[in-house]
Amino acid sequence: MRELKKIFTIICITGLVAACNLDYFPSDESTAGALRDSYNGLVYATDGNYSMFKDPLEYKGTTSSSYSYLRRQYEMAEYPSDEIVVSGRTTSTLFQAYTYERNASLQNVSYVWWSGYKIIYGANFVIDAIENGTSEKLDYLKGENLFLRAIVHLQLVNLYAKPYSYGRENPGIVIRNSSVIQNTERASVGEVYDQIEKDLTDAIKLMQHGTRRGNAGYASKEAAQGLLTRVYLHMGKYQEVIDLVDEMLDGATAESKLESTGNFPNYFKNALNSKETLWAVAMTTYDSQGQSNIGSMYLNDGIGWGEVFSSDPMNDLYEKNPNDIRYGFVLPQYLDETKWMIRYPMPGTDYRDARSNNIIDVQKDLTNQFYFMDDNNQKITIQTENVEGYTKHFIMLNGIKTQVRLTKKMQHRNSFPLYYITKYSYQDGDPMLSSPVMIRWAEVILNRAEAYANIPGKESNALADVNIIRNRAGLSGNQLFSTSNMQGYNNVLDVVLDERHLELAFEGHRTLDVYRNKKNLNREYAGVHTWEIINYNDNKVIYPIPFDEISVSGIAQNPDY
Repeated sequence: MRELKKIFTIICITGLVAACNLDYFPSDESTAGALRDSYNGLVYATDGNYSMFKDPLEYKGTTSSSYSYLRRQYEMAEYPSDEIVVSGRTTSTLFQAYTYERNASLQNVSYVWWSGYKIIYGANFVIDAIENGTSEKLDYLKGENLFLRAIVHLQLVNLYAKPYSYGRENPGIVIRNSSVIQNTERASVGEVYDQIEKDLTDAIKLMQHGTRRGNAGYASKEAAQGLLTRVYLHMGKYQEVIDLVDEMLDGATAESKLESTGNFPNYFKNALNSKETLWAVAMTTYDSQGQSNIGSMYLNDGIGWGEVFSSDPMNDLYEKNPNDIRYGFVLPQYLDETKWMIRYPMPGTDYRDARSNNIIDVQKDLTNQFYFMDDNNQKITIQTENVEGYTKHFIMLNGIKTQVRLTKKMQHRNSFPLYYITKYSYQDGDPMLSSPVMIRWAEVILNRAEAYANIPGKESNALADVNIIRNRAGLSGNQLFSTSNMQGYNNVLDVVLDERHLELAFEGHRTLDVYRNKKNLNREYAGVHTWEIINYNDNKVIYPIPFDEISVSGIAQNPDY
């Protein structure tokens, strides 16, 4: 009996069961073998694997609501982008992610690696227990776990290794594809991607029969296919992306897979039950971690912190077409919609060369319909110009042209206007609750668009896919693209990347999109980050291997760490 309890405790510790309780499995039944030999036991273990994406796990003897793989992985992927502005310094690891301050001992760097492999171990437990072809139900369950193993390996290699497009032979991460043999050597990036591709291909075959066990919180054949289009895109297998998307559509139109224009504003609130969602991390009111939820940093609705806002570059892109319904996911906090202000970044004294905003109230000349400011009783007009398809504003101060941003009078924090973000809010009426979408049909269509953009002669196909997404966003006429109407863009790939920027904003794709295509990331906008352009081949675009891992296994560290 003591040995049986010991085995069950080991299972709990390794995270195979998210909420271990001897009431669920009596001690004389709760062996690893019992779980492996019972379909219900394998379902229980699988559901535990799903739960580890969202549940706070005990880490180094401490359990905290902030210890969530989902939240930490999201911060590391999204916060280094140009989509957000953090409005103040914080001791949270999100600040280090945002400011590209990297070291191998940071909590998020260590925790995501540790908890990611914990999920992988849990998936391996189920995968190893099921022999292909035993039954349709068991095949499907094995496919779910292959999917989970694949997406975590993909997320880890995207964070801790250089993009595939930089070379297959670059150091990747540790591949762990067995619950028995625990490899401790770094595989190459190419080997990691090969394993991910194999896992997803196998998952698709195993889940081709049967039905998803529940809502979009559970993996499915279509979810695995959708993720594989992303993997192929990273690998530069452009024709494979196109062929797989066509296979997924199976004669249906891409439009039919998307939420309608009318329903899209409420999509993220109802993602678990939407036809557009291929896979999301399912959250319920019971799962809500309040101020530790992703949405808490984006919104202050009496509960959240509301300290991270949509960035100037992001808002510029939205404001190019103000009737774009996707702009509705950004919620400006106006003080007075009858009054106006301008702002422009001012050089700071911070060692990072961070820039705050100089904010000036302006007035509107109702007769001549222009805006102006008073400077020592001198009327200075706010002038406009068209720059690469954008309407830009500027003033002349002492003969110097200064770019400014003109808005209605807004609330601000530390000079940064409050552009709240709502993609992670209001599920079940809870302002802090959402089920974060990991894969959806809009991404899949844009994956195909990017693939087309990289194949000579397929530019029109790429723009057609872009227009499907833009149509759904309420855009039409000359707001749609064609080879004769590029709206100021020089090439189709840039059109696609900006459309991904608009559609997938705040969903953790942006840095991968930029660096995968060997483009630099422009962060020359006001915020508490360094005013800089990050070169795509700068070593800081990837995170260091955690010191905890290196100290145990001795694997090689990433460059410059």
